Amino acid sequence: MIKATYQQYILNFKQASGTSRGILRTKETYFLMLTKEGKKGIGECGLFRGLSADDRPDYEEKLAWVCDNIHLGLEQLLEELIEFPSIQFGLEQAFLSLEGNHPFELFPSKFSKGEKAISINGLIWMGDKSFMQKQIKDKLAQGFSTIKMKIGAIDFDTELNLLKSIRKEFSSDEIELRVDANGAFSAENALEKLKYLSELDMHSIEQPIKQGQWQEMASLCEKTPLAIALDEELIGVFSSEEKKKCIATIKPQYIILKPSLIGGFKGSNEWIEIASNHKAGNWITSALESNIGLNAIAQWTYTLNNPLPQGLGTGSLFTNNIESPLEVEKGSLKYNPHKDWKLSII
Repeated sequence: MIKATYQQYILNFKQASGTSRGILRTKETYFLMLTKEGKKGIGECGLFRGLSADDRPDYEEKLAWVCDNIHLGLEQLLEELIEFPSIQFGLEQAFLSLEGNHPFELFPSKFSKGEKAISINGLIWMGDKSFMQKQIKDKLAQGFSTIKMKIGAIDFDTELNLLKSIRKEFSSDEIELRVDANGAFSAENALEKLKYLSELDMHSIEQPIKQGQWQEMASLCEKTPLAIALDEELIGVFSSEEKKKCIATIKPQYIILKPSLIGGFKGSNEWIEIASNHKAGNWITSALESNIGLNAIAQWTYTLNNPLPQGLGTGSLFTNNIESPLEVEKGSLKYNPHKDWKLSII
């Protein structure tokens, strides 16, 4: 018989991190622990306040309900939790962790054995010009060949000049540039801004306008000189019918999958299948989980065989992250089998 418990964990940022939604200093998350006949499993329910569809007053109540009803089994619980994507993801991880040969090897592969790495983008947080320039230099020195810059918090001209300064030094063959607007542009001026950005030979822009404006986003995707990737647009879209309608209406060039925000592996796989039917590419991004959730996302990501750089570089942002074998080296995420997990609750 399986027993389940949960525990809250507050992650502290090394430095306040800026997005167009504000400054982040802490990140709340929850660990779901399973035990059965002496074996243990763990998963992370990566609630993201202000962004998750399940940022609701009854979140902990639902976690307690899951622990009381764990006997229902994974499939039935996932159906019951359709409006709680981060708990769905925590459950998927916890069951895989419990059933595997090792609690932190959810998808055995050359990645989990430490033989292969995953190419990732270097993330540049919003801030003043000098702060962003320093981050860019640091990422390039660390060997990243893909840089993702969050834009929309300071004025557009300053951000554009920062991007121009990168392009003056590095061609698109040397450095691939991605930008993430987090919905900061207005529907009226977005196309004009995309034209300016496209002149810098960029890979793509994430979520140029706020989610929920399907017709406006569809128009942008049709006219854009720069590939558009949907991100927040996928959050809170629960049914298969709505997912199909979203992609068929907007026809994006890419979608970005954050398993904690869109129903874990099962929800992400459904989005990938629907998008691929409309010839839309994808990549995977973590959503500020601890190394517990990041490890699960990375191991699953490797099995997808997607050659694009992924967005899995958020593990080093916290002062009190769970010590793990995950390491970032030369623009890639790898699993070092010679390092141990340091987690007292498992």
